[in-house]
Formats: sequence, C-alpha cells, structure tokens
Amino acid sequence: MKLFTPANIGPISLRNRTIRSAAFEGMGKDNNPTPQLRDYHLSVAKGGVGMTTLAYAGICRSALSFKTQLWLRPEIVAPLREITDGIHSFGAKASIQIGHCGNMTHRSTAGGTPVGASTGFNLYSPTFVRGLRKDELKAIARNFGDAVRTARDAGFDCVEVHAGHGYLISQFLSPYTNRRHDEYGGSLDNRMRFMRECMEEVMKAAGNDMGILVKTNMRDGFKGGLEIDGCLTVAKELARLGAHALVLSGGFVSKAPMYVMRGEMPIYSMTHYMPQLWLKYGVRWFGRFMIPKAPFKELFFLEDARIFRNEIDIPLVYVGGVVSRDNAVKVIDQEGFDFVQMGRALLNEPDFVNRMRLSESHRCGCDHVNYCIARMYSREMACHKHLESLPPAIMREIQQIKKRNGQESTT
Repeated sequence: MKLFTPANIGPISLRNRTIRSAAFEGMGKDNNPTPQLRDYHLSVAKGGVGMTTLAYAGICRSALSFKTQLWLRPEIVAPLREITDGIHSFGAKASIQIGHCGNMTHRSTAGGTPVGASTGFNLYSPTFVRGLRKDELKAIARNFGDAVRTARDAGFDCVEVHAGHGYLISQFLSPYTNRRHDEYGGSLDNRMRFMRECMEEVMKAAGNDMGILVKTNMRDGFKGGLEIDGCLTVAKELARLGAHALVLSGGFVSKAPMYVMRGEMPIYSMTHYMPQLWLKYGVRWFGRFMIPKAPFKELFFLEDARIFRNEIDIPLVYVGGVVSRDNAVKVIDQEGFDFVQMGRALLNEPDFVNRMRLSESHRCGCDHVNYCIARMYSREMACHKHLESLPPAIMREIQQIKKRNGQESTT
C-alpha cells in the first residue's frame, strides 16, 4: 500500500502521502497568527499527516480578504516559526498557501479599491473593482517571490501557490473575469502571462530547498468560465514552469462557490455571525440564489482528475470528498495519484490519518452540512460536532440539511 509510504515534492520528502489541504481556518487576528492557529495545525501534525498547510496567506496588503487571514510578511516570521517548529516536532512537514484575492475583498481590508484583472463590479463582495495596471502586475509578481522567501525564513518546507478558485491568478486565466485588451488579455496564452510572471518569481525564490505546489482549476464550474481543455493547457504550462506538484481543484468563489466544496451552504448559519446588518439580511434574502448548492458525493473531483493524471507527468495531488481510508487508498493505490489532500475530514478528526492507519474500515464523522464553511466567513472554522452549544435556529438548519441529504436527524 502506497498511502503510508514516503514520497517527495521537489526536494522535500513527506513521511506519507497525506496532506492537510489549504482550507481557510479563519484563525488569525489582525492578519497575524494566533495560538489557536498553532494548536490546530499541531494537532493535525500529531495526528499523523504527512504535511499540513496553513491556508490563504496574502502576499501583500491588497491581497487580503479578511482580518482573520494571514499577511505573510517579515513581522510574523517569529510566531510562524513557532508553528513550523511544532509541526516538525511531530514528524510532519509544513506548507503555507500564498495568494492574492484580487476582486474578492473590500477597501477596509485591502487598504484601497479592490483590484482585479479587469475593472468592474463584484456582486459577491459586493464592491467596485479596479483593473490592474501593467506596472502593478510586475510588483505583485515580485510579492509572490518575496512571500516564498519569507516562508523559508519562517521554517516552511513547501509553498502552495493559489492559482484557482477565482482569486487573482485565476481571474487573469478565466475569460469571465479577464476582459483586458493588452498582452495580458485575449487568448489563453496571453491570459497565462501574469501566471508565468508570478511563477518565475516563485521558482527563483524557491531555489533548491523548497517544494512548490500550485492549486489549479480543472474547470471553473460555470458557463463562460474555463473548461477542461483550457485548464489542462494551464496545468501543462505550470509543469513547464517548474512546479513540483499540482493540486487539482475547481470552482470559482464569486460565481460557483459550492462547486469547490459541494453540498449546500447553510445560509442562516453563515449570516448568524455577520456583524453588518445590511449584509446579514441581504444574504438571508438572496443567498440561495447567489450560492446555489452542488450535490456532494465522495471523490467528487475524481472523474476530471483522471484526465489530468493521463496528461501531466509531475506529481499530482487529489483533493475533493476524501472521507474514508477506502477513498484515500483508491486515490493513491488504484488511481495513481501521488498525494491526497483533505480539509473537512481533518477538521472533524485532526487525527484522521492515524485512525486510517489503525483501521482499514475507518470513515470520518463529517456529515457534510457545511456549517464549518458557513462559519469561517466571520469566525474561525469549526465543526459543529466540536461545539458544546449552538443557537436553536442553527441546530434546526443543520438537521434540515441532514434530512435533505438523507441522513438521520441526530445531533
């Protein structure tokens, strides 16, 4: 069985082929790491994972979506080093995802008008967006390289570049958000130009002692976005640019958010924690139209991922609907992927990997009601099963979703 055998991502060797995915924790404070963030990742490392990934760290001020998000800068190297040292003490490797949210932010967090591939209005935020000038693109690409150097100083073994899900690099790749008429717009080759510039800076900064993964879409998940053929071209270009591994994902947060995670968004739970009344009630009234559900099934990205496995020669990381040892073994030993990433399973059970090792029939206790995702937009991500008490209205919503999913109505 390969699942529990060592494997490499570039120059970095992992003790096994499991990775905690870069699912946003929402555990930062004022864009800094916290003891809560440290304790969570240490629990995952202690739980047997090969590598755990700190999520969604902004490369500069304009990159930030939330105050609970990390801003990867020299000022936070010391507390990050405490986290990476702790992860290493349990035998796991440490990775950090870096990216720029582009149009998925607000003036208050970004420090100015949100920027993107093109000028327009992002209904999901909602906010007006300014298209980036060409001179700004060079600076942002250098920010990606600087973030890799900062990650090395903080003790990280790997960096995951976020090039999917409708964030900035993805906004340049997708014809839905890229309406430019210069050399960064038009053909897919032109739309990949910004990605190339970012990756050149990343690989130069990585040198020969850091592993570089890239999260990339297999589909944008809606009509008018990138489909399989275009995304496959992007993946091949990332391999040519030197990425050591690709994380195969899909979806577009501002257009098809549940395509990324699958299932139903608990709208009441999501809005319960929102401090702005206008946003709270706006989302309650229109959220079901803005965030349509996408049916959950185990290994929901596998069919598309097989296409990439047949075409791409570098290591590939499968993510999406891994909730049991059978799932993980299938992905690695039967389907031929090199690594498997898990998010919700490792929130529900930080020791999920050790439990899989001990029991051939182990399945995590996640019931896919997505309370954890709804909560993370305003508070830290948490599984409802770990909380001592929840408001009755939230519990009713959870039970209703479980009933619609065909699960028994139990707490």
